[in-house]
Amino acid sequence: MIEILRFLRWPVIYGLLAAIIILDHAPKWLDPSATATVQTPGHTHPQQFQGPHSYAEAVKRAAPAVVNIYTAKMVKQSPGLRFNDSILQFFFGRNSPRQRERVQRSLGSAVIISTQGYLLTNNHVIQGADEIRVLLHDGRETLAKVIGADPESDLAALKIDLQDLDTIPIGDPSHARVGDVVLAIGNPYGFGQTVTQGIISATGRYGLQLSTYENFIQTDAAINPGNSGGALVDAEGNLLGINTAIFSKTGGSQGIGLATPSDLALRIMADLIQYGKVIRGWLGIEVRAISQSMAQAHNIGSNNGVVVTATSAGGPAEQSGLVSGDIIVHINGQPVGDGRAGMNFIAATRPGETVSIDVLRNGKPLNISAVVGSRPN
Repeated sequence: MIEILRFLRWPVIYGLLAAIIILDHAPKWLDPSATATVQTPGHTHPQQFQGPHSYAEAVKRAAPAVVNIYTAKMVKQSPGLRFNDSILQFFFGRNSPRQRERVQRSLGSAVIISTQGYLLTNNHVIQGADEIRVLLHDGRETLAKVIGADPESDLAALKIDLQDLDTIPIGDPSHARVGDVVLAIGNPYGFGQTVTQGIISATGRYGLQLSTYENFIQTDAAINPGNSGGALVDAEGNLLGINTAIFSKTGGSQGIGLATPSDLALRIMADLIQYGKVIRGWLGIEVRAISQSMAQAHNIGSNNGVVVTATSAGGPAEQSGLVSGDIIVHINGQPVGDGRAGMNFIAATRPGETVSIDVLRNGKPLNISAVVGSRPN
């Protein structure tokens, strides 16, 4: 036994020494929690985003408030012959062919805004209609009457007399971001209620000459004929806009749809219900965007500023002291841009309110207070 211990003495000593060296110089080798990491210069791991696998809940919230619109109007149709009445009567007597009437039908969509039965749609959907028929999501059908229409924004307010109406939850388009998911709900080609999905492609689109006051949300969610007046909602089913138009060379969807923001649409609807027309602010000026050379000469941004070219006699601008040649750069501290932003701001201001206008006159800054008037018809 003693011989065996003597034989094992030196191996044990060498093993203990080796263990001490390992623990002293490389403790991480024996740490099971330590892991080796390899970093590649210039590369980062992408952040993982989790979106919903379904938008069914958003559709469930919004779809019951989106209705189908079917309109009919009587139009006169020429008989085909171009002779005047006297010649026709000479040959045919009282049985001469006259203009015939036929029913012209069209379709669209609308959104139920209140339990009192008020609906928002586009003016071009119901313009000139003799009959407006509304088909609800729950299968009920009724006639609608026009409360008011505003061609300058291409919006109209309708009223139906039904109980237990589903209304759409209202979102905030001012917080909408490019890239946000949106859903378009409407009645394309008369197929019945249809939902398409896309993103917000742009906000604040204007200059398309579709209406006088333009401030569109652009989306690539498929919008086709019949979707007009329907809802553009966010991923939670909240109303962001009223689908208004498509930009297309063929008449079908090409990924450029336009919706009027819901905050603007609701303000217009409230005016139509209360006054029968839209009340818009007015300064009584004509302007043009400043040129690049003029912007450089006055040391202001080339994308902000308008030159007053004329003022209406006795109008709010003239009474406030604005004159031709003044360069307007801000209204209530907000940039006027190329004039469109300023025009929309004044239009949204109630008559009687005072606005602060920052101008440059002969190169010198000047602040002018103006009392907004009511825009003449």
